Amino acid sequence: MRSEMLNSILSDLNGSTADIEASAVLSTDGLMMAALLPAGMDEDRVGAMSAALLSLGDRTSEELSRGALEQVLIKGDNGYILMTHAGNEAVVTILEQQNARLGLIFLDVKRAAESIAKIL
Repeated sequence: MRSEMLNSILSDLNGSTADIEASAVLSTDGLMMAALLPAGMDEDRVGAMSAALLSLGDRTSEELSRGALEQVLIKGDNGYILMTHAGNEAVVTILEQQNARLGLIFLDVKRAAESIAKIL
């Protein structure tokens, strides 16, 4: 039941804009809870990398007096990866196209993360 609700939130998020190519919800220790990823993308690797980056982002933000971490954004030649907390127990990871309208996506991801946190 919970995984169906998480998948529904991800489906709505992915449908909110063509700029979002994939999304996933995972526990803060990297275990996949729900995912809408492209075929061939390894869920375990996505989970482990997302958890590691968010953990490092948390520590960096605190150590450098930037306060609580809101998000980690990575820009590559082929697009963006956005990670944000969904409550204390989960992480939302989004893959976006290189020409993505980030402002709108930030809002949509924030809303999705709040909905996910309520379920968990």
